[in-house]
Amino acid sequence: MKQMIFAACLAVAATGAMAGDNGLIRKDSARGVTETVDAMATAMEGAGLTIFARVDHGAGAASIGDDIGASQLLIFGNPKVGTPAIKDDPVSGLYLPLKVLVYEDTMGATKIVYEEPAEMLGKLGGVPENAAYLKTMAGALAKFTDMVAN
Repeated sequence: MKQMIFAACLAVAATGAMAGDNGLIRKDSARGVTETVDAMATAMEGAGLTIFARVDHGAGAASIGDDIGASQLLIFGNPKVGTPAIKDDPVSGLYLPLKVLVYEDTMGATKIVYEEPAEMLGKLGGVPENAAYLKTMAGALAKFTDMVAN
């Protein structure tokens, strides 16, 4: 029992994140939205991941004369990791590639948010809860968001 509690505390401390009951991991960044996403994308590409898209929600809102503040979604992945998930459950393709949202909150602070892969894919029913790729995905998300978080 003590080992389980220690492991859980270690996992939370290692990510420096706050997870809600909805599976979202939230972190703060001392950098602005663009700088945070730039740094993450550069690190991901340097590690061999593919950046599939960068969606600028803030620019989209500005294009219709509205203001939601800075908000960007980074879509990235590695087919070697995602393909086994899609083979286990084809509906996994709805959630993959992975995504990280970086946005400016109403107080001007930069926030990083992503969904825990086991939570996200586990609700499908075809993805085994002990699948090695879930740990790989979670590790990559934690690593790259921790690099840019406070």
